[in-house]
Amino acid sequence: MQNKAAIIILAIALAVVSIYQLSFTAATHKVKKDAREYAKGNLVRERAYVDSIATLPKEDWSFLGNTYKECQKKEINLGLDLKGGMNVILEVSVEDILRALSNYSTDKIFNEALSRVRQEQRQSQLDFLTLFNRAFREIDPDAKLAAIFGTVELRDRVNFNSSNEDVMEVLDDEVSSAIDNAFNILRTRIDRFGVVQPNITQLATKGRILIELPGQDDPKRVRELLQGTANLEFWETYENAEIIDYLSQANNLLRELQVTARAVTDTTVAVQTDEEESADTTVTEQSLLDLIEQDAALSAEATTREQFNVQNPLFGILNPRVTAQGEPLPSSMVGLASGLDTAMINEYFKINQIKSLFPRDLRLLWSQNPYKYDPSGTLYELHAIKVTTRDGRPPLSGDVITSARPSSGITGSEVNVDFNMNAEGAKTWARMTRENVGRCIAVVLDGYVRSYPRVENEITGGSTEITGDFTLEEADDLANILKSGKMPAPARIVSDTVVGPTLGKEAIQSGFFSFLIAFIIVLVYMIFYYSKVAGTISDIALFANIFLLFGVLASLSAVLTLPGIAGIVLTMGMAVDANVLIYERIREELRAGKGVKLAISDGYKRAYSAIVDSNLTTLLTGIVLYVFGTGPIKGFATTLVIGILTSLFTAIFITRLIYEYLLKRNANLTFSIKLTANFLKNAKVDFISLRKYFYAASIIVTLIGTGSLFVRGLNQGIDFTGGRTFVIRFDESVKTQDVASNLSSVFGEMPQVVTFGSDRQVKITTKYKIDETGVDDEVDSLLYEGLKGMVGENVSLEEFLSDYRESSETIGPTIATDIKIKAVYSVSIALIIIFLYIFMRFRNWQYGLGAVASLVHDTLFVISIYSLMWGVLPFSLEINQAFIAAILTVIGYSVNDTVIIFDRIREYLPIYRKRPLKEVLNMAMNATLSRTINTSLTTLLTITAIFIFGGAVIRGFVFALMVGIFVGTYSSIFIASMIMYDTSRKKGIVIDSKTKIRE
Repeated sequence: MQNKAAIIILAIALAVVSIYQLSFTAATHKVKKDAREYAKGNLVRERAYVDSIATLPKEDWSFLGNTYKECQKKEINLGLDLKGGMNVILEVSVEDILRALSNYSTDKIFNEALSRVRQEQRQSQLDFLTLFNRAFREIDPDAKLAAIFGTVELRDRVNFNSSNEDVMEVLDDEVSSAIDNAFNILRTRIDRFGVVQPNITQLATKGRILIELPGQDDPKRVRELLQGTANLEFWETYENAEIIDYLSQANNLLRELQVTARAVTDTTVAVQTDEEESADTTVTEQSLLDLIEQDAALSAEATTREQFNVQNPLFGILNPRVTAQGEPLPSSMVGLASGLDTAMINEYFKINQIKSLFPRDLRLLWSQNPYKYDPSGTLYELHAIKVTTRDGRPPLSGDVITSARPSSGITGSEVNVDFNMNAEGAKTWARMTRENVGRCIAVVLDGYVRSYPRVENEITGGSTEITGDFTLEEADDLANILKSGKMPAPARIVSDTVVGPTLGKEAIQSGFFSFLIAFIIVLVYMIFYYSKVAGTISDIALFANIFLLFGVLASLSAVLTLPGIAGIVLTMGMAVDANVLIYERIREELRAGKGVKLAISDGYKRAYSAIVDSNLTTLLTGIVLYVFGTGPIKGFATTLVIGILTSLFTAIFITRLIYEYLLKRNANLTFSIKLTANFLKNAKVDFISLRKYFYAASIIVTLIGTGSLFVRGLNQGIDFTGGRTFVIRFDESVKTQDVASNLSSVFGEMPQVVTFGSDRQVKITTKYKIDETGVDDEVDSLLYEGLKGMVGENVSLEEFLSDYRESSETIGPTIATDIKIKAVYSVSIALIIIFLYIFMRFRNWQYGLGAVASLVHDTLFVISIYSLMWGVLPFSLEINQAFIAAILTVIGYSVNDTVIIFDRIREYLPIYRKRPLKEVLNMAMNATLSRTINTSLTTLLTITAIFIFGGAVIRGFVFALMVGIFVGTYSSIFIASMIMYDTSRKKGIVIDSKTKIRE
């Protein structure tokens, strides 16, 4: 074995890295376990325990030098379908941006073009701006965009002589800037949800933003916060020295109020005990004694942190500030507090007695980002805002900003931020700066302070430079914040998915249980078929494969979804394929009379080509799936791709190292048991002669399926049609007809209702107001009204949404069109890639044609089954993204099988070049028959385990895999090889540059 030392070093390095990455998951799991033991079922206490650990600095809690929050970022991410939470796709309204840039022009051509684009966008993959440019030209080729966009705000970039191409470049820059601003604002907003491992990504389609919030259980709040337009404000401020006395008074008053509250509570206890037996008088005396001791503690000097907190309820959690580190006085920052304590401080300030202590024009706001000089990153600043207007509105808002950008100072080493205002804003800004020289002006976005620069002198003309200890990234962020108020760029939700925690918990249990069952099946089967020694070695490789797979997932911060678990299980079945190929080759070499050592060496050598070719084609389809898939489907592709790579390493190299070790110690190695030693050893099936029967069978099934497609069609999910789905769980069994009937009266249309998992759970699909935005609350209310009689009249709307609605999904028609187009692209591209790869690898177009024909056959077969069986089988057979993922997986698996046979044909053709092509093909298919059956059987067993135990959520997806693996095995033998034969037997097939073999 060559490069043995390098492979050992690589294996050890991968193992160490995997252990390191997975250790963070173990560390966070232990904290969560301790939290559950501490809380004893109380979810509030459990969350409080975890939050308290999350705020501890490294000195108090750390794992390998990482805080708990840092460990959470490095643990294995669970997808929304496993953890529960919300997935949202927002689309920034480019139309509104264009209207604002045109100063809301009433130009007929401009508005007609916008109206046309709204309709075209539903059927197009092009972005709004590209469609607008095309529509504007089509309506009037001589019309000038400069006449519309030559506004005051754009006068420096657009003039009357600007060509349409020049204006489009300006518009593209402005739209991109607005989208980036929206992205940055949304990124800061999701920080307020307190979600661990949130994800926000700009999608390929311009203006679309994907946000994933694991564990988020308040969809209404999410929708309201994400869809709001940015609210940028400029406020005058108080100096911290002006507010410290008020804070001190509030601290003292809070102490008095808490003492009074405790006294009232203890007096109530005393009265109650007087009415009971005289023996309970001790309780009253003890309560009074406790009260005296607490009063004494309040009057004494605080010597410990706990005593200080008792004596200072406000200052115990709010650290008052009179000076700001690194800054001269004055400053608007009046205190620092932990992020977890900000809510409690806000509650204190809402108490009427406390509120009356402060000036009426004072408003206290928190900073958006943690305090810059806090190494733990958990402290937030509290700022004193001065309200100077009668109506309470800010004196200046963000709509006056015309531009903002980071800049370098005079020396070039410092980073500043420059911004400009329009004439109206410049006038107000001059007054504000004139009246606040030496004081701070707060820049507030969505109610949080983003910056508080100090005014050095009066600023006229609206052109302003903000200096400070900025990094380039901080300057970019502030410039983007300032630009966010420049124009309205509201984001609307075009797709959202909500998964309840109960459904997520069940998905984890069913997913991992099916994984465990499949794992055991593979382990036992390999030992049974290939003997105890060989089977155990392949099982060790399988253990290593799973270990490395999870390690790589953790190191890449990849998301593990329920389809991802299915991908892991499928990977296990396919990982065995490499071992099967090697073992079958070794058995052939042993039958040829070679010694064990030479048989193992030649077996590995001869199996390499088939292993690489078969896995590479599957890898290519996995990459296509990753590129075009989203959400859980991308999670499936991720685990599939990683699993293929890790299985190749473990099956080829880890097992070889073990055999090298055993051979040195003269171990007795066997590769079969008596029962399986001669299985299909002398198979001589004349496949080629039977091909007409298989052609006929395939044609009949395909015709029936095609007829069903015209008659029954397909049960297209909302991924392709747009719509809303809800999974509702009832306390008792229900009839789908009753659910549909009740909802038809409130929705005005009959929704589709199917049983989902059990007779107490249903999946509801409707297109009610799918074209309208901002109606989610209305739909939720109507859903509740329609089902209130079935869940109980005493169940409130909030209880219904949290306890009975297990999940919901909304996909707008535009997103549905995109998904449909991407589905066609992904399947088409996968077929083209496979054809090209096989053509180049085997140097004959007949191989590529045979492979693609079998893949088209497999795809049509699976689609036909879905058309024939939807509504008949007791589980969902929707055509959705998961189905497309299944089709691509089937394509990858089928071509894997096909390539194995083709590889053996390619090997046999030069050896038996004088024999008829028909005989050589039969020999190759018979030689690989044992491998084909073994691999298909192990894969089908693992997939069947997922189908039975994996839960209702992915049962339809797994059913497509089961059908596809079965028909893929069939087509590899009876379609791909036969078409390759029929297209080669007359003209012959090329063996080398000089030789052809024909019938």
